[in-house]
Amino acid sequence: MASIERVHTDKAPKPLPQFSQAVKYNGMVYCSGNIGFDPASFKLVEGGVKEETRRALQNLSAVLEEAGSSLKNVVKVNIFLTTMDNFATMNEAYDEFFTQDVKPVSVQE
Repeated sequence: MASIERVHTDKAPKPLPQFSQAVKYNGMVYCSGNIGFDPASFKLVEGGVKEETRRALQNLSAVLEEAGSSLKNVVKVNIFLTTMDNFATMNEAYDEFFTQDVKPVSVQE
């Protein structure tokens, strides 16, 4: 049976002790949820939804790279917004990171 490998990088916010940034199992990488926290200060970045989205995706990218993968291999992303009024702004930043025609995303309010 394959073992679970925990993934950690200092280039993304440190998780609480009982959590991990991601785990690798049987050739797949499962990333934990994250928000636009700065890894150094562990505070939400300033600048609103677009900057928060950018930071969250930079964090995700760093975790994936530590796991030996990248955003190009992502098959699913769940995004949670407090209001759909922020969708267009979030999507502008999201499109900077996921450039393929069919994007792996599900958005909930």
